[in-house]
Amino acid sequence: MIDCDIVFLKRINSRNKLSKIISKRIIGVDPGTNVLGFAILEVKGKQMKVLELGVVTMHHLESHQQKLKRIFERLQELIKNHRPHEMAIEAPFYGKNVQSMLKLGRAQGVAIAAAVTNDVPITEYAPKKIKLAITGNGNSSKEQVAAMLKNMVAVELKEYYLDATDALAAAICHHYQSRLGGGGKKYGSWKSFVQANSNRVKS
Repeated sequence: MIDCDIVFLKRINSRNKLSKIISKRIIGVDPGTNVLGFAILEVKGKQMKVLELGVVTMHHLESHQQKLKRIFERLQELIKNHRPHEMAIEAPFYGKNVQSMLKLGRAQGVAIAAAVTNDVPITEYAPKKIKLAITGNGNSSKEQVAAMLKNMVAVELKEYYLDATDALAAAICHHYQSRLGGGGKKYGSWKSFVQANSNRVKS
């Protein structure tokens, strides 16, 4: 099967060695088992620039194991290409379907494993926390979040998957929270994630 990933934006930046402005790169992830959103955000001073934005699609993969493998490999590739300093990931939203939540939790765990394997620290944010940081309303719709993001970054988001804009929202939320001194659950290793989420990690 051909690679079905969709990249909506990809910028190649030339690094200016004379620049005295410290930059930081954040990879935002909206985990999913059929579609995973990702965004690479670069922050220089007060300026935010989206370097890459897209989705990893997995509808064509038959088994859950294949989907998890695809998530791990694609995020490893993104991390190695962009070398982000931190990962911001959206926490699973727990609903009534236990099997769906278990699969989503595994997808998030694999995404976290891809980051810690490359020594990238992770911060997890609840969906309401991300929405509150972007729109000022924790109950905002995905469409409202996407509309607000258009005012924050110089990128046309109208035709993008909402999974990608959710990933961008997670990255921007993390940037804001970092300036305020926190706000999410931080994990520096897979061991710390397992210890804090024993109820979500099944053998």
